[in-house]
Amino acid sequence: MKFLIFTLVVILLTHFYEHPDAEAKIEGFTTDLISHDSPRSPFYNPSETKYQRLQKAFHRSILRGNHFSAMTVSPNEIQSDVITGRSEYLMNISLGTPPVPMLGVADTGSDLIWRECLPCDGCYQQAEPLFDPGTSETYKTLACDNEFCQDLGQRGSCSNDNTCIYSYNYGTGQSSNSGYMSSDTLTIGSDQGEPASFQGIAFGCAHRTDGSFPEKHVGIIGLGGGPLSLVKQLDSRVGGQFSYCLVPLSSDSTASSKINFGRNGAVSGSGTVSTPLIKGSIETFYYLKLEGMSVGSTRVEFNGFSSGEEGNIIIDSGTTLTFLPPDFYSEVESALATAIGGQPTSDPTGNYGLCYSSVSNLQIPILTFHFTGADVQFPPLNTFIQAYEDLFCFSMIPSRSLFIFGNLAQMNFLVGYDLNNNMLSFKPTDCTKQ
Repeated sequence: MKFLIFTLVVILLTHFYEHPDAEAKIEGFTTDLISHDSPRSPFYNPSETKYQRLQKAFHRSILRGNHFSAMTVSPNEIQSDVITGRSEYLMNISLGTPPVPMLGVADTGSDLIWRECLPCDGCYQQAEPLFDPGTSETYKTLACDNEFCQDLGQRGSCSNDNTCIYSYNYGTGQSSNSGYMSSDTLTIGSDQGEPASFQGIAFGCAHRTDGSFPEKHVGIIGLGGGPLSLVKQLDSRVGGQFSYCLVPLSSDSTASSKINFGRNGAVSGSGTVSTPLIKGSIETFYYLKLEGMSVGSTRVEFNGFSSGEEGNIIIDSGTTLTFLPPDFYSEVESALATAIGGQPTSDPTGNYGLCYSSVSNLQIPILTFHFTGADVQFPPLNTFIQAYEDLFCFSMIPSRSLFIFGNLAQMNFLVGYDLNNNMLSFKPTDCTKQ
């Protein structure tokens, strides 16, 4: 009997030693997503009006959309690139033991987690101190045969001492970032109690940066679909689930948007609809299949829809606007203008296609996105924005390349990603009360 108990103890200890994730199960936790232009953000400029901030968000969307389009043209060359400082949300994490805080760009359009580290050759001047790996008890560099090094593909190389080196270019290649692929303990603060800590999270410890980086930018927290992203690395420990709830830009509430992991990230209940997450040509992106849109009761078929399995639009929390194919957009805009009536007003900046000087006396119809298996209804809050004090505009624009379902359309929805079952869910939610 004693021998049997001893044997069971050995088996259990061996299991936990070989499978450290087994002791790292997290039931669920929630933390803030900080809007790029909120008073809590280091990018906040109190002298700007809300309309100036919106215009900047518009231009960030265009730059981000252009970059994503370039990625689809040459995915083998630049699929690891990200757009520094052009995502719309920030997130607090900590790296190391003891933990060193980092306010990074939370980006569903990129994978690698990285921050600047000491020593750093030519690093840009950032507001927070550089991370010193020598002070962390749990920091390690990764060897070239490590799976995370292999996941870098063409972005990885090997040093003479078998240490994995990563190198990323940004945008048009005018800026770059390189250093050692490393691992350390990553800690995420939780709204509901103790912070959640995870050992052995792979990240890029940057020892060289070249080009132009925003001074207040500290690093990237990749939330994309590739193996290096935070959500993929936490997959087995949080059940492959995360979700977010974005507070509307028009809200006067001081509430922050939220991102949820594990059981907290599950989306279910009354009003929930789900559609498949589809693997596309770039594993970073989360692709959906859009079959059409309805303006009130008038349905417009998506021009690029086919009966195949390919996704035709990506969902992205870091892009403000929604980008649609030109012909499809024109049909939707025409149906919308007919349904609204009234006299449209030209946007003096030329940024938006359909605008009105006032919407107080107009009846703006519900827009329904027909995703595969999920019809999602969007009220005017998600489809029109107040671009200026006397100008209200349709928040979707035409694009000739990549099509993106942006964050304005996602606000006041609990948007859930189930990576184990490849499903995305929408649930209408008052995000100011989350």
